Amino acid sequence: MKLLVTGGAGFIGSAVVRRAIADGHSVVNLDALTYAACLDNVASVADSPAYAFEHVDIRDRAALDRVFAAHDPDAVMHLAAESHVDRSIDGPGTFVETNVMGTFHMLEAARAYWTRAGRPEAFRFHHISTDEVFGSLPADPAVQFTETTPYDPRSPYSASKASSDHLVRAWAETYGLPVVLTNCSNNYGPFHFPEKLVPVIILNALAGKPLPIYGDGSNVRDWLYVEDHAEALLLVVQQGAVGRSYNIGGENERSNLKLVQTLCAILDDKRPKQGGSYADQITFVTDRPGHDARYAIDPSRIREELGWRPSVTVEEGLARTVQWYLDNEDWWRALQSRDGVGKRLGTG
Repeated sequence: MKLLVTGGAGFIGSAVVRRAIADGHSVVNLDALTYAACLDNVASVADSPAYAFEHVDIRDRAALDRVFAAHDPDAVMHLAAESHVDRSIDGPGTFVETNVMGTFHMLEAARAYWTRAGRPEAFRFHHISTDEVFGSLPADPAVQFTETTPYDPRSPYSASKASSDHLVRAWAETYGLPVVLTNCSNNYGPFHFPEKLVPVIILNALAGKPLPIYGDGSNVRDWLYVEDHAEALLLVVQQGAVGRSYNIGGENERSNLKLVQTLCAILDDKRPKQGGSYADQITFVTDRPGHDARYAIDPSRIREELGWRPSVTVEEGLARTVQWYLDNEDWWRALQSRDGVGKRLGTG
């Protein structure tokens, strides 16, 4: 299968690219190379004859048409997006332009290509989204997001992703474009750009800096190891039912405080500091505006219909992630000078 992967130089997209090549697929990686992208993320497959790179912005319709015509993909895996909630609070316009208008242009380019090709039944447009479109859950562990949970986005980021989800469904209903959708929980793992919680905690701990936790740390997230997610996404694009959406979760709910404490314990074991624990650096900071209390995914549909479930526990995944950052200092140091990294964003 030849896959056109948008955002393939980003965190999740690069995991998909690496896994797809390993699984024997051909990949066209389309990426605008904005601040959070890094071609080092796909360096391990860059010389493969099954890999091609296109430096293209998803808002550039003419460039998209050229890419479709040049490569004739069997499926699109659309991951390109602005994804940092804090940045969306400070600059929502970029999120609307990329996540909404960019998805619109991707859909139109894909539809034009699919129509010219005779509307092949095997073609797929796989839109990758987030559980944040569903809003916030109560503390009750019996309550989880399902594929039928009403949308209730609370941040500019989640609102822009909800908008893009609606566009994809509308193109399926109106034009018959064969789509599949997925909504995932919080990802973590190797190559995670150093502005998100897990890498911020690891790198601040190593630097002797405060470990910032919003509010009282009680906000709960379901944590999904990125390589598990990549496996699930490739399964959905090949075997998912047309028009169907699938929630992909890690089955690993943890409060932010518990997650940070776990990271500190792993670091205490792998690289002990002189005197005390890394947990001594934990600092509680003013909460983010509109901070959702809890996310949790019910992954029953993908488990029952496609036979997938996560293979990595959060403790195992965090240990792998910490070790990866310890072993790849050159990678993350090169990114620390990029715009906004290491600064508090999204204060409203």
